Amino acid sequence: VLRPTLIRIGGRIYRKNLIQEQAYHAEEEEDFYAGPGDCADEPCDAFEVEETEKGFRCRVEVPSLLYKYIIGKKGETKKRLETETRTSISIPRPGVEGEIVITGEQRGGVVSARTRIDVLLESVRKKQPFTHFLSFALNQPIVQERFLQFKEQVLEKCSKDPGVSSSLFQNPAKLHLTLGTLVLLSEQEIRKACELLQRCKEDFVDQITGGSPLTVEVAGVEYMNDDPAMTDVLYAKVHMKDGSDRLQVIADKLVERFVASGLMLKEWDRVKLHATVMNTLFRKDPSAEERSSSAAGKSPCKERESFNGRNILKLFENFSFGEVQLDSVRLSQRFSSDPSGYYATSGQL
Repeated sequence: VLRPTLIRIGGRIYRKNLIQEQAYHAEEEEDFYAGPGDCADEPCDAFEVEETEKGFRCRVEVPSLLYKYIIGKKGETKKRLETETRTSISIPRPGVEGEIVITGEQRGGVVSARTRIDVLLESVRKKQPFTHFLSFALNQPIVQERFLQFKEQVLEKCSKDPGVSSSLFQNPAKLHLTLGTLVLLSEQEIRKACELLQRCKEDFVDQITGGSPLTVEVAGVEYMNDDPAMTDVLYAKVHMKDGSDRLQVIADKLVERFVASGLMLKEWDRVKLHATVMNTLFRKDPSAEERSSSAAGKSPCKERESFNGRNILKLFENFSFGEVQLDSVRLSQRFSSDPSGYYATSGQL
């Protein structure tokens, strides 16, 4: 209570206070109050507020899947927002994509309602499972062939090590380098992400690459956690063949742009260039994706059976998975496949 969670939206910081109420799926309904220096009760340039004959109006684009969180159980959240900000909030019918319209006689009330809706939705989005991710495909034939050799040799030499089994290995057709995950809940948000990807290409990607594919080497293996005897994720390292940092720069700039747009949450200062080759989540769910405890859209934790990766790390420390020509960044759709076996692509540069 004395140290509430702080949420940053549009360069401003808000306190998130929790109140115990029965809400959807027995979740805790969240109430939000703006922190010091906020714009909840005064004009703010973070969004557009129109002046009308009867007062003021603000429109906000919200995916229909999130309407219920603004409405609340029996409409209680919406009623409370309207009462406390002295506004009227119009929400489209369930399943109908459109704009939520906030109207009121006082500009400050409209701004306050909009700010509180933004903070509420920001918190809700963090609980949604991610739907898409930015990726470089690493599933070229030579890499798939080398990966299958790696799998065969690991099972031949290390199958007696605790926890090691064939179910841990990535599907070779889905080998990839993840830059960041996104929660895109409508076609409009997917289009926005695709458009941003194209702007990134024009703004800096073409300049950095010179319009040519990047040649990278996929070689060596590393583990994610602190104890190699209790490994959950083993990954192959990815680096530029020419020794430059161009791939790292592109990855970091892309994530920076997507975070600034609100489409992605910031997880790390730098993107970790890696390709998952073994993951204990695959043991029970071959379609599972690598998850981070701080990632957007956290999924319910599954009990994981770790494996002893000491011998694998020692024997395959410098294993080469081959060279890859990277010529596109893809907006990949989770839990999907295209004709090649890779993830279906919503957009790419």
